[in-house]
Amino acid sequence: MAAMTAPTGEALAGAASHESVGWQAIDWHKAHRNARRLQVRIVKATQEGRWGKVQALQRLLTHSFSGKALAVRRVTENQGKRTPGVDGITWDTPEQKATAITRLRQRGYRPQPLKRVYIPKRNGKLRPLGIPVMVCRAMQSLYLLALEPVAETLADPNSYGFRPARSTADAIEQCFNALAKRASPQWILEGDIKSCFDLLSHDWLLANVPLDKSMLRKWLKAGCMEKHCLTPTEEGTPQGGCISPVLANLALDGLERELLRAFSKPRDGHSLMVNFVRYADDFIVTGCSKELLEREVKPLIEGFMRERGLELSQEKTTITHIETGFDLLGQNLRKYRCGKQRKLLIKPAPKKVQEFLATVRGILNDNKQLPAGKLIVLLNRVIRGWTQYHRHVVSKETFNSIDAAIYRALKRWVRRRHPTKSQHWIMKHYFKTIEGQNWVFYGEVERKEKHLLKAASVPIIRHKKVKAEANPFDPAWETYFEHRLDVKMAGNLRGRRFLLYLWKEQQGTCPVCRQKITEMTGWHNHHIIWRSKGGPDVAGNRVLLHPTCHRQVHNQGLYVEKPRPTKGV
Repeated sequence: MAAMTAPTGEALAGAASHESVGWQAIDWHKAHRNARRLQVRIVKATQEGRWGKVQALQRLLTHSFSGKALAVRRVTENQGKRTPGVDGITWDTPEQKATAITRLRQRGYRPQPLKRVYIPKRNGKLRPLGIPVMVCRAMQSLYLLALEPVAETLADPNSYGFRPARSTADAIEQCFNALAKRASPQWILEGDIKSCFDLLSHDWLLANVPLDKSMLRKWLKAGCMEKHCLTPTEEGTPQGGCISPVLANLALDGLERELLRAFSKPRDGHSLMVNFVRYADDFIVTGCSKELLEREVKPLIEGFMRERGLELSQEKTTITHIETGFDLLGQNLRKYRCGKQRKLLIKPAPKKVQEFLATVRGILNDNKQLPAGKLIVLLNRVIRGWTQYHRHVVSKETFNSIDAAIYRALKRWVRRRHPTKSQHWIMKHYFKTIEGQNWVFYGEVERKEKHLLKAASVPIIRHKKVKAEANPFDPAWETYFEHRLDVKMAGNLRGRRFLLYLWKEQQGTCPVCRQKITEMTGWHNHHIIWRSKGGPDVAGNRVLLHPTCHRQVHNQGLYVEKPRPTKGV
């Protein structure tokens, strides 16, 4: 690969730099390496309880050029990059991004109010969001780089929401581990925290979150702008700020340890069977009896929440028997009687199945005149995403029923387009047999034949849960997380053979910044010898790059070779 010039001020990992640099000239590999090195040191200091050292390292990272560049890159590449705050400003051009790096100074920084918007919830209510301006988002991302290693080191073992390298599938698998055995607990307390983000105590956060107090206070007290009126924020942390999920996790961490401390010892020779699983503000606690959960566990949880300004939702917090079953994260968990035995089965929740089919029917109704090929592209995106989410549980029967429902909906869509055509003509022009599958809906896009993805063709693969003590910022776990990422990407790219081939060939690493390519980072398919210069459109001339790295290569005219990634920090 062509050598990339490091920007001024990058000689030291924590070197601060306020000089103007070209966005396209930033050495992203060095920026990632410098930030990573400081994060590793923060983890070590946290494990040793050296909080003065943690504070010093956090300051070094938040004043470094590497941290500032990565913070700007994060807020200009995520899904909300085109959503402005109250000032109406977004950072779209390389010049704006380069200037933004120089603006991330703690001295004189004053956050602007949040823009209040509302998004509909599934129950018909509205969820309030607070949208910070771009500068505030970048500042929060900068301090998140320094806070997240501490949060991961202190986190509850069985907390899975808003944490790197953890997912809903991990939470569901932990539920299976806790409930599947014959001797497993039979009673479950389903907990839901009322307006968690909106009611968090500012005093508790300022006293307990290991972060620069002056910066944290500025964000918490920034206020909200709604209909040209400024409303002060006396409690809560805004849903919309990138640091808010980590603040909420820090507030809720410790509950699992409190439960284990109080209920881990057997009583009268019998285990109380108390287990805890949390994803964001939804959690379950298991127990040996309904009385234990109602009279002892629930009051302990309420006391824990009260200290943080929170309370349980009385409507959504229920105690359920495992044979009745309960829904969690889109799945239904229930034990079924099989003769004298009972077996735990985890299936897609019926409500989620109906919501998915309603989405499919909505696409068909909104695109009555769309060519079949383009319709297939829209449907495949939705079907692939939904089946990928549910492929780790007992979903095969559900997938078959979904295929049947989609087939019926497609037949109605075709008949509406061709009311005078015969059944034989419709089946000949829109359905065919492909690789042993009958009645596959097909069409063309730019003279290429497209086939509708059948949900039942997605294989059911048991998810392997992340180890509870694993920390992605601790170098001792680096090889472990690299292996998990390889397995995950291979599964996500299944069916997209060309992309999977390229990803494996370059060992999942971007050759420009030498960081892992994931679904979250995204990728662009780059021709090593550009097509404009006669490069062929073959695999040997293709490589996957991060979007920002791809723009950098074209801007500077760099030549890219396929990487030979090195392990370690």
